[in-house]
Amino acid sequence: MKRMSASKPRRTKPRAEDELRPEYQFDYHKAKPNRFAGQLKEGSMVVVLDPEIAAYFKTPEAVNTVLKALVKALPQTGA
Repeated sequence: MKRMSASKPRRTKPRAEDELRPEYQFDYHKAKPNRFAGQLKEGSMVVVLDPEIAAYFKTPEAVNTVLKALVKALPQTGA
């Protein structure tokens, strides 16, 4: 029978190298423009869906249709 090693205990305190540094030096010469920025309409917002939710929607229009129906179903507040 194979011997199983005990799992390592999880760290509760971050190590010094896990901490954020006060400043970072970025090499902007390697930066590339966002190729998707031109596809966004003015006033749009990008939302990332969980994979199990995204599997139900094939297009952005499908997501918007469901969200619009949900908004209509919500109780109206007196503004």
